[in-house]
Amino acid sequence: MEPDDLRAALADVPAAPDQGWLREALDRVAREPDDIGGLFATAARRCGRAPLPQAPGWTVDEAARALLLAALPADRVAYATDTLYRYGDAAEKRAVLKALPLLPIGADAVPLLHDAIRTNDTRLVAAALGPYAGQLDQPMWRQAVLKCVFMGVPLAVVHDLDRRADAELATMLAGLAEERYAAGREVAADAVALLDRLTAAYGKKA
Repeated sequence: MEPDDLRAALADVPAAPDQGWLREALDRVAREPDDIGGLFATAARRCGRAPLPQAPGWTVDEAARALLLAALPADRVAYATDTLYRYGDAAEKRAVLKALPLLPIGADAVPLLHDAIRTNDTRLVAAALGPYAGQLDQPMWRQAVLKCVFMGVPLAVVHDLDRRADAELATMLAGLAEERYAAGREVAADAVALLDRLTAAYGKKA
């Protein structure tokens, strides 16, 4: 997903967001980056929260907020993302996390992923495991996948799962499955399927 894709998706929303406000807001943050705080907070009220059919998994307010971040001067992006995440509500935090792959930020926002993964908010955990999760080191990424299984977050949200899943994840996942079965609890079908694939690839003692 690129900023132009989000713009096109917003233009196709049946109950269109306030495009005039959004255009003005994007121009404003490019000129006056310190104004992003108020505009970011206002975006949901001005643009709405409807799903974006042309951008599955995104809502209108998330897309508008991502575009606001993408419109910032490059040297202000890291500070803005950190500040907006730290002081935002849950919806604002999700928008920041989902915007990260669109931004010239390198690995600077990895601490935000760590924070999201530590929470008990399933939507934050899911948002943290999008494309920007490629910046996570392998041990932290494995822990995040395991947390998805523990919390019931669908593994479909985990970007690059098939490529990154390894023998160590198989061992961890098998251990979690054993604990849940011993407690009389089920393991989600997608986790069972992943464990089966990993077992086939790495063996039962992976």
